[in-house]
This record gives sequence, C-alpha cells and structure tokens, in this order.
Amino acid sequence: MCINFAATRNADWVVGQFGTGLPDAGPVEVYPGFDGPLVVKSRRSGRIACGSARFGLIPAWAKDEKPGRNTYNARSETAAVKPSFRDPWRQAQYGLMLVDHFYEPDYETGRSIRWKIGLPCQSPFGIASLWERWTSPATGETVVSFTMLTVNADRHPLMKRFHKPADEKRTPVVIKPELHQTWLEATPDQATALMHWTHMPDLVASPCPELRRPSRPQLGL
Repeated sequence: MCINFAATRNADWVVGQFGTGLPDAGPVEVYPGFDGPLVVKSRRSGRIACGSARFGLIPAWAKDEKPGRNTYNARSETAAVKPSFRDPWRQAQYGLMLVDHFYEPDYETGRSIRWKIGLPCQSPFGIASLWERWTSPATGETVVSFTMLTVNADRHPLMKRFHKPADEKRTPVVIKPELHQTWLEATPDQATALMHWTHMPDLVASPCPELRRPSRPQLGL
C-alpha cells in the first residue's frame, strides 16, 4: 500500500496536461489526513478542475472523519463492492492525484529502507483515484477526499520488490499521460479495464531517506 507521496508543484506541467492551475501549495510530503492536488472532470460540463483533497476517503454516509484514517488505498478488485468505495466507483467519481513520486519500503537488506518511485524522465504523473464529498453532521463543513486505487504487483518488474517478503505486492495505478482523459471520463467498465499494471508507464526507483514526518492533522472525533 502507498501511504506517502510527494505532491507535484509543477504548475506549468499541470496547465499543459489539463489546462487548469494548481491549488495553493500544501506540505512537501503527503500522508493520510493531509491534502494533495486532485484533478477531476465534470460529467455535466466537461470542465476539468484541480483542487485540494484529503488523502483518505471519507464515505458520504460516515458520521465523522474517522473512516478516512484507513481508506487511503482501495483495492481495485473490490472497490465496486466495498461499502467505503462502492458509491464513488459506481458513480464514476474518478480523479487523478498529481505527484512527483511516491514512496515504498524495500526489505531486501533485511530492514525497511524507503525508496522513491517515479518516471524515468522525472516528470510529474497522475495516480488513479476515487473521490467523494462528505458533509460533517456536526459543523456542516464539506470535505473532498480521495483514495488511491491499487493493483496486484507480484509480477511487476519493479514494484514486486517492495513491502515485506511475505506480503502481497501492490502498486498504485499510474495512468499514462495519453490515458488521462480516458480515465477522467471512464465508465465503471472502462475503469475496470485500466486496472492492471501492464497499462502503466515504466517506473524507476532509488533509495530516499525519510524527511522528518510532520504532525498529522487532527481529525474530528
């Protein structure tokens, strides 16, 4: 699973890819509970927008924000039926989280070493996501949140090396630039067809020491 990524601040790339701007800069590194830049496309107007969304999907039916602590990744194989994800999946609420790279642990030395994963060209890229709007029953505040979709990576040439040896290997679904519009406009059936690592671009990885982790935002109780 992916719990940490570097949100892109490359505004020129975002304008070139999507014709829209970036929201105000957030933290250098994003963890569950933090905000990152999410691109979505209106099903009615066709307008593309990029705004801040919370990492960790809060279902519309949730009584508080607590579910978002455990919903930052969604298994693509079960997203259509899991209570936390099935409504945004069926409603085709597909977005792209824009990142420069994401991080995974490598255990080949016998201990956890953090590696960063990105494109060979070092360009930003989009990770397939589901998004949802949640309104707090207590305050009336509306929060847009998201989860990264993941697929099995046991046979991926790079991603199979990460996580503990006995664990199933998983990877976030990186969407090729030429498929960005296809993903944002996808039906559930079309989205399902994209949920395999063979549709992803090539990735590269290198060791990357962890920065001092910032304090997690205080979630509602």
